[in-house]
Amino acid sequence: MPRQKLIRQAKIEEFPNVLNSPEDMKGKWSEHFGNENPIVLELACGKAEFSCGYAQLHPDRNIIGIDKKSDRIYVGAKHALEEKIDNVAFCRCLIDNLDKYFAADEVSEIWITFPDPHPKKNKKNKRLTWPRFLNLYKKVLKPHGIVNLKTDAEALHDWTLEIIEQEGHDLITAIKDIYSTEGLPEHLKVKTTFEKKHLVNGKKINYLSFSLK
Repeated sequence: MPRQKLIRQAKIEEFPNVLNSPEDMKGKWSEHFGNENPIVLELACGKAEFSCGYAQLHPDRNIIGIDKKSDRIYVGAKHALEEKIDNVAFCRCLIDNLDKYFAADEVSEIWITFPDPHPKKNKKNKRLTWPRFLNLYKKVLKPHGIVNLKTDAEALHDWTLEIIEQEGHDLITAIKDIYSTEGLPEHLKVKTTFEKKHLVNGKKINYLSFSLK
C-alpha cells in the first residue's frame, strides 16, 4: 500500500466524524448527531464533495457518506472538520451490509452520485440500482423514502427507469441534461470531481428520483 494511503488511514482513525465501527451505530445515528433531523446517505461517496456540499445547503438534515476506501473518505472528512460542517459524518463500510449499520426506517433519503455504471450486461448485478440493492435500501429507508441517482451515463439512467417500472416503484423525477433545466435545486448543482471532468468532456448529466414500493 502506498505510504500516503497508510498515513491517511492512520489519521482518520482519530477523526471524530468517521465511524470505524458502524455496527455499533445501528439505530443510534441520531444520538451521534445530537438531534432527530432526517438522515441522508450518499453511497460510494468518494471524496465526498457532494456529501459536504449537500450538508452545507441543508443544515436541518444529517448526511452520512459511505465508502469502503479510507483514503477517499479522508479527503471529505478532513474538509468537513476544517469547514466545521457538523451535520456530516462518514462510514467506512460496504454498501452490501447497509442493513447491519442502519435500523429499519432510520434513513430518509439515499443519493447515488456518479456510480460505476458497469456497462457490460454480465456486470449489471453490480449496478447500485439493481433490484437486489433496491431491496436492501428498502430495509433501512422510511416509508416513501427517496432514492436519487445522478449520473453522466445515459444508459444507466435509462436502464434504471426500466427497473423502476418493472419493480413497480414510484418515479418522482427524471431529467436528462440537468443543466439545461430551469429551477434546478441548489443541491443538484453541487459538482463532484468526476462531474467536472464529465462536463469538460461535453457529457450531459442525468438525474432521477423515485420512492420504493
